[in-house]
Amino acid sequence: MIGIAAIAVAISFSIAEAARPDTRRMSCAAAQNLVRQYGAVVMTTGQYTYFRFVSNVGYCDPWEQLRPKTAPTKDHPKCIVGYECAEPLFPFWDD
Repeated sequence: MIGIAAIAVAISFSIAEAARPDTRRMSCAAAQNLVRQYGAVVMTTGQYTYFRFVSNVGYCDPWEQLRPKTAPTKDHPKCIVGYECAEPLFPFWDD
């Protein structure tokens, strides 16, 4: 029974990994369009890395700000694919 569960988990991880778009296999414009179309997308950015790109602040927590986020694409080593939701460098209560 444990063997079947382990196989099911392994298959689900490989399916999830296969379904995640890879910025390195896309053009810069295609990666940008994907983020624009879906609003928030988790994409593979390297052999062991992935990142969540967003198109606007509506996909962030209320206290977060947008920062441009780059990733390597097929035609550009530092394509601005979309934005990241980031904690403000200076909280609003600091004067």
